[in-house]
Amino acid sequence: MDAYWQHFPHEADIGVAGVAPELAAAFEQAALGLIAVICEPQRVRALSTVDFICSAPDKELLLVDWLNALIFEMATRHMLFSRFEVQLEGTQLHARAWGEVVDVARHQPTVEVKGATYTELKVFQQPDGWWRAQCVVDV
Repeated sequence: MDAYWQHFPHEADIGVAGVAPELAAAFEQAALGLIAVICEPQRVRALSTVDFICSAPDKELLLVDWLNALIFEMATRHMLFSRFEVQLEGTQLHARAWGEVVDVARHQPTVEVKGATYTELKVFQQPDGWWRAQCVVDV
């Protein structure tokens, strides 16, 4: 089985989760889940890169910081992303995201994500050994 992302219901907002054999890959999948709230990730070409460094006191807050850093860069650069590489060293994250400037006709964005929240925030290793990184995003 491959790593994956998924959405889960939460009242007016949307939950995103990344599930993978390694924690860093779960963070990558959570980022893809975030993009999938906005548009179909496969519509986004990997033309430009943006580097990220995030730091937080624990894994859960690091996930929120990571997703909010992506949301900030998407808003300020008018970009969407489709590919991610995350490296974790304790509670520090180094990442690179690939994407392109928003093309409304091709990307067909459906909503704007305002931010990642602490609601349903969990980062843990499941009984099967796989990691799950999840939270609710405000739309």
